[in-house]
Amino acid sequence: MNKNIFLAILAIIFLQQALFSQSLEPSCFQGTVIRHHYYSLSYSEAHEQAEWVYYTLTRAMLRGTATRTDNFKEDPLVASGSAQLLDYKGSGYDRGHLCPAADRRMNGAAMSETFYMSNMSPQHPSFNRGIWRQLEDVVRGWANGYDTIHVVTGGVLLPNLPTIGINGVSIPVFFYKAIYSPYPEGKMIALLLPNEKGTREISDYVISIDSLELLTGIDFFYGLSDDFENNLEKISDGSLWNFTADNFHYASKDNTGKSKTATNIHPCKAITQKGTRCKRGPQENSGYCWQHETKK
Repeated sequence: MNKNIFLAILAIIFLQQALFSQSLEPSCFQGTVIRHHYYSLSYSEAHEQAEWVYYTLTRAMLRGTATRTDNFKEDPLVASGSAQLLDYKGSGYDRGHLCPAADRRMNGAAMSETFYMSNMSPQHPSFNRGIWRQLEDVVRGWANGYDTIHVVTGGVLLPNLPTIGINGVSIPVFFYKAIYSPYPEGKMIALLLPNEKGTREISDYVISIDSLELLTGIDFFYGLSDDFENNLEKISDGSLWNFTADNFHYASKDNTGKSKTATNIHPCKAITQKGTRCKRGPQENSGYCWQHETKK
């Protein structure tokens, strides 16, 4: 075997082990668990989409340089066959990513995996391109701020939902994100958003993990110790999380080796295509956000 190919295979194996070595996948009640190299999901055949998608997101992952591929394709690991591109054609709904493409910029393979149709769910265009996209930016800010977060996301798959396409892909009325940050002592947050144009602040959609579990029937982060998990899941306090895109906090260490908190008080230095200053928080030292850092 070519040495470069062998080293590339080893790198993929090590990264996959790192991604799932501290896996906090939910327990699954309806679907079949499928583990890709860079995220895992539980596929619900009844709804032709994932009931949850789980992945870790770190500050280092945001610094990848892979570009968006838009190579939408069926998921070969779904034995019963995943949804197809044809299901969405003419439906009026976007192929909404659950694990965002921008969260998997580590390499081309990671980016490409996010375009499996099993990672898509029908989202209203004003939702997908509006508040859902804004929330994805906020979540990346949390990864930048807390270094590592665990994310579970999906549509709320209730009975008798309307469908699109020849395969009957359900249209969720609500979408959720459940997030656990181990730093500094550990905290959780859940957000539940209607599949429509957002008219409120993102922080207004915060609920407790307990409430989300009652709605979905999914046990989130059950790999944590019971007492620790149960205490965090009761909390629905959005003030514990920073929702301001240009003021993300991050952990660093002083010259004694002890952790301290620093604050990025200025937005990204980049100028957008509209000629305005990018409002995202910058990476720790560069002065540019995760998207513009490689373009400076």
